[in-house]
Amino acid sequence: MTRKSPSINEVIAALDLEPHVEGGYYRRTYQSDDQSLVTTTDGQRYRMTSIYYLLTRDSPVGHFHLNQSDIVHYYHLGDAIEYTLIFPDGTLTTVTMGSDVIAGECLQLTVPGGVWKASRLTDGLAGFGLISEAVSPGFDFADMEMGDRQKLSEQFAEHSMLIERLTHG
Repeated sequence: MTRKSPSINEVIAALDLEPHVEGGYYRRTYQSDDQSLVTTTDGQRYRMTSIYYLLTRDSPVGHFHLNQSDIVHYYHLGDAIEYTLIFPDGTLTTVTMGSDVIAGECLQLTVPGGVWKASRLTDGLAGFGLISEAVSPGFDFADMEMGDRQKLSEQFAEHSMLIERLTHG
């Protein structure tokens, strides 16, 4: 018996996801409650947190943002997701997460803290792409900065066209 692919709404409901400020949908799935907290320059943090993160046809972009913590992304299912990274020195890197490892898509992506990151759902049949993220020290909204289009375009003028497409208006 062949099972049909899940719809976007079925995935959102099954994983109990809610809209994320950077775009897409998410739900925290883990925080290291049974371990001592880590002291950072911005306060106490869990040693690690993890989320599901979903981009859809209706919300296809995770807008540029910067996290203080390192993040490891794990691809699960659906269409591929393209990540655009801008490092502090202005170096631009694009990585596609997806299941076609023969074509160079990756199942896992590590983004160091302090790197501007945006994601975009690629065109595909599923209409969504699902990943998980593990963050260490654990994610706290106080450690995340949403990209300001004007400031980022001034800081990284050579990437202003891309910044225009991948930031909130």
